[in-house]
Amino acid sequence: MAPPAQKYARMPAPGNPAKTEAWALLESARTMEAEKAGDKAKLLEAVRRNWRLWTIFQASLLDAECTLPKEVRANLLGLANFIDRHTAQILGDPEPAKIDVLVTINRRIGEGLLEGQRNAAARAATAPVPSQLRESV
Repeated sequence: MAPPAQKYARMPAPGNPAKTEAWALLESARTMEAEKAGDKAKLLEAVRRNWRLWTIFQASLLDAECTLPKEVRANLLGLANFIDRHTAQILGDPEPAKIDVLVTINRRIGEGLLEGQRNAAARAATAPVPSQLRESV
């Protein structure tokens, strides 16, 4: 198995979990979409990889040290539960059209994470400088 840096052409820089999660979701969506018209074995491999990704998210959401608000955690766990059931259906009957819902979910969540990162960066760039810092400059 090739190290990740050799397997993927583009990877996020380390140190930003939200960007890494967004990248993983969008990469998984891209892979599933690309395999829809191809070999069923590769399609199922992409679906299983997506399932593993969502299993990692589930474990993080269930971790006692998860800092997300309870309502957000509950919503994401419900979504992960849906992905579990839908993925099991796909594995039982690998119809390429069934992939679309997983692709859409991944893209929306991934894009939402990236938008949150952009908003946080914009807020940080426009935040007023505390008076203590202005005096020391």
